[in-house]
Amino acid sequence: MSESIQHECGIALIRLLKPLEYYVEKYGSPLYGYNQLFLLMEKQHNRGQDGAGIGCVKLGVPPGQPYMFRERSIKPNPLARIFGDQLKRYQRKVDKGIIFPEFPNTVKEHFDFGGELLMGHLRYGTSGSYESATCHPFVRQSNWPTRSLMLAGNFTITNEKSLNQELINRGQHPIFGTDTKALIEELGFHFDEAHAAIYRRMRDANVPGPEIPAIISRELDPLRILRKSADNWDGGFAIAGIIGNGDVFVMRDANGIRPCHYIQNDEVIAFASERVALMTIFNQPEEAVHELIPGHAAVIKNNGAFSLQPFTASRPITPCSFERIYFSRGNDPEIYRERKALGAALVDLIVDAIDGDFGNSVFSFIPNTAEVAYHGMMDGLRSYRRAEVKTAILEASKQGHLNESLLDELIMNNWPQGEKIAHKDIKLRTFITQEKARAQLVSHVYDITYGIVRPGDVLVCVDDSIVRGTTLQQSILKMLSRTKPRKIVIASTAPQIRYPDGYGIDMSELGKFIAFRAAVALTRESGNDNLLQEVYEACVAQANKPYEQMKNHVRRIYDAFSNEQISKKIGDLVYPRNIDWNGEVSILFLPIEKMRLALPKHNGDWYFSGNYPTPGGYYVLNQAYINYYEAIDGRSY
Repeated sequence: MSESIQHECGIALIRLLKPLEYYVEKYGSPLYGYNQLFLLMEKQHNRGQDGAGIGCVKLGVPPGQPYMFRERSIKPNPLARIFGDQLKRYQRKVDKGIIFPEFPNTVKEHFDFGGELLMGHLRYGTSGSYESATCHPFVRQSNWPTRSLMLAGNFTITNEKSLNQELINRGQHPIFGTDTKALIEELGFHFDEAHAAIYRRMRDANVPGPEIPAIISRELDPLRILRKSADNWDGGFAIAGIIGNGDVFVMRDANGIRPCHYIQNDEVIAFASERVALMTIFNQPEEAVHELIPGHAAVIKNNGAFSLQPFTASRPITPCSFERIYFSRGNDPEIYRERKALGAALVDLIVDAIDGDFGNSVFSFIPNTAEVAYHGMMDGLRSYRRAEVKTAILEASKQGHLNESLLDELIMNNWPQGEKIAHKDIKLRTFITQEKARAQLVSHVYDITYGIVRPGDVLVCVDDSIVRGTTLQQSILKMLSRTKPRKIVIASTAPQIRYPDGYGIDMSELGKFIAFRAAVALTRESGNDNLLQEVYEACVAQANKPYEQMKNHVRRIYDAFSNEQISKKIGDLVYPRNIDWNGEVSILFLPIEKMRLALPKHNGDWYFSGNYPTPGGYYVLNQAYINYYEAIDGRSY
């Protein structure tokens, strides 16, 4: 993705199953869990740069001693800063003779993150303000461990307003801010209820007070609480929680929109947003990492007992396709294969765009995250060309015309040429704030390879996806035009992004999508401006209806035009201005049908198709169009 579209967060959770002495003996460090948490988060740093947070709950801590700890930061390089600062504190205590690494009990007692349960979160904010207080984990504290809760998640809840209203209807006083606050208060209410019910029963049975906490801890049923709390949540989520008594739960939305994976062995149970992070950090084969079943919650009691059960009714499984196209790390074996398949699926469109003239075309990719798709595209182009050459050779041989000159023409002078044309200068920082000066600086973020593309060539670059088109116009096409090709083709491995996302990806402002802008431009050019107002009135008319009754009226704007018409208009809109080049620009988008073939397990395509998996998605779309029409900036949820 050549543009900076931020996205869902990353979570990590580790439950050590052995005494801390075990990890000292086997791995040579009392900080095994802490170090693994850092590595698990570092391998997912692509999922959020706004902030980071870590948490720890220690088991078996006597009354009077703290057992729950948290650290958060939104400063630059927050992950390295948090872990580095904590290690400095640890080392100071070692130097002072307070902590003895060979005695894990001293580590557990004197190092905040020397416990058995560790949680981490990488944040990209899609709700609330940008400050450390909005970073996960969120904590709800009590002097009863079974009423204390630490929560972190990768999610956006579309019905946050109704959840807050339910809290108000109970007589509570929620402080509006983020959907995380709404969830932790909803969960906290039911934890309080469950705790109080057990406590009253034990008290009425004259159980001695000091014995009651252990009974509550043993009888507390996190799954039952989740079923009461989360059955009406609308959105995409993977949420991890640690209760103060040491119980753990990790839950995933019923549609499977947001990803979550886990490993389980006799040493550790660990969860992460991305499978490949678990494979790498815990040295596990692909088959040892399990996907958390949508609509299910994994529960680990404080004695280490693990269970996996549904917490809500099943729904159609619609995992986010953008995870596979762009967001997740491409070294996951399945994702690598799928991204190559996406690139290969572009072949027919590209062949048409270059008029089959391989000898006068150069193939490349931009940005670096599109490299895997580029390799798939090149494999596909070579296969296509091999089939052409084979047919031509057989025909020439049959007619007795096969000779060296013909072979040179067929193969040597007309073969797909792949090159690295664009190089991103990662050291260049766009620190200039004035818009014109900043735009000029952005145009130099990439360097190009000169002398490869000849005048008259077609330059084809594969991209992950095209969202707003601003970077394409202001930077990439200007940069690529310096090579002086006859034509530039940008081929997107994603279909046209037409609709907002309300489940964790920061794509909610409809008016910024280049596909929407193109459809609106075509609508106005065709003299059908009234359609834009009709759609607005239809959206306003249903704005206060239950989410389940909302419809996608925005679709009417797109339905008036073909995919090809919209793509051509996108090419017109992103054509770079005020440059010394008058070549042609062609923008290609992978059709949804071909994307689905390349991503057989990830059919969540609402941002392309407008078919939302939950009612709340239609609410987000409806509000997004109202905001666009009324010229209101900001997210639509």
